[in-house]
Amino acid sequence: MSKNKKLTPVEWEIMDTIWELKKPSSVRDVCKEAFPNGEKAYTTIQTVMNTLEKKGFLNREKIGLVNFYTPHKSREKIIRSEIAQVVSRMFEGSVPAMANFLINTENLSLEELKEIKFILDKKEKALRSK
Repeated sequence: MSKNKKLTPVEWEIMDTIWELKKPSSVRDVCKEAFPNGEKAYTTIQTVMNTLEKKGFLNREKIGLVNFYTPHKSREKIIRSEIAQVVSRMFEGSVPAMANFLINTENLSLEELKEIKFILDKKEKALRSK
């Protein structure tokens, strides 16, 4: 999978479903799980899943007449890759600059700020204990 390939919103939706299913999944499995009321056509999902396979996000195995798909990488690895691209492109490689931007441009509640502080304190403690 090329580093600069990104997921579109509908691709994220389908990948999230496949990660949640935690098993090789057919197009029908994804349709039933992600779009139980037929919000997206079977053929649309099939096309997107084939595109995901071509882009290197999914592996495909044919069993009988049915294609089953599994994720090529974990959700976390793909998020890390996309975040790294954002940090590199928009914040000149500086994670603190991105954090500063997010904290100062979002309307964070006091509770959210406390949660962020807790996460930072926990990370700092873990690094100090190494």
